[in-house]
Amino acid sequence: MATYAVNPAAVAHARRLIEGRQYVLDSDWGVVQPRAEAENAYLENHSWDDYAAWHLGLTEGANDGTKARYAFGYGDLRRVHRSGLIACVYRASEWRHKAVELAAHDLLQGLDQKAGID
Repeated sequence: MATYAVNPAAVAHARRLIEGRQYVLDSDWGVVQPRAEAENAYLENHSWDDYAAWHLGLTEGANDGTKARYAFGYGDLRRVHRSGLIACVYRASEWRHKAVELAAHDLLQGLDQKAGID
């Protein structure tokens, strides 16, 4: 199984989006998460650093500038999705990637606080 490090640039990006109220509270992550075609279109107009900022995990051993390097997406390449953060918490917990789990959990708590969710 792959191992992952937390992507500090993605955590900072997500925090900026949350502070700017660029989030979706109710969505079906299985429907709204970017598919390969959307990611490819995004990469045509954005850098790999921009793409990386949408992924909380960095796959250890994978090369920068490849999709394999980035894991645990949390948004639709425009906004943070609460359901995306929940999926990150769940998947990271399930696969025992504690640092990514805690980073996603912290972001989820920050989003809920900003949105006034008790």
